[in-house]
Amino acid sequence: MTLDNSKTIISLRIKLFAATVVVLGYLALAYVGKIIKFPLFGMNDLFWTLILIFLWLAIAFLPMFLNYQFISYSDEGEKIIFRYFSAGIAGGKKNSVEIDKRLFTGYSIETRILGLIRSITLFTRTSAGAAKYPPVYISALKKAEMEKIERSLKSYLPVK
Repeated sequence: MTLDNSKTIISLRIKLFAATVVVLGYLALAYVGKIIKFPLFGMNDLFWTLILIFLWLAIAFLPMFLNYQFISYSDEGEKIIFRYFSAGIAGGKKNSVEIDKRLFTGYSIETRILGLIRSITLFTRTSAGAAKYPPVYISALKKAEMEKIERSLKSYLPVK
């Protein structure tokens, strides 16, 4: 099975682009062109500017705060492969976790901040004992995508 959340990440980028166009358009029309007349709906220009900039900041930085990551998962072949990188404004370095299916020993899912931030940690067997990989943040995955990954990982757990 292969899975990635590229549609979710692209959607975030499109929303950020649209919000940027709206804010810049507003600033051009309200301050440069003086086309928008204030008070608008009983509020002055400073109030509207602050609202729009606050909304833009929320759209821009919420994915970074929630640790949204692009995730590509594959269990085809001999290995379980997670590839991931940060999906915020400034993209992070690309990371990869590759575990031989025969050495895979388990996983744990951690949730924080009322379930808004979720991460999965994978475990493997090494010659020195058990090893734990760094967490992969799965906050940007939809519920159905997460269920598919969990089903896949459970199928590779060692039989006790």
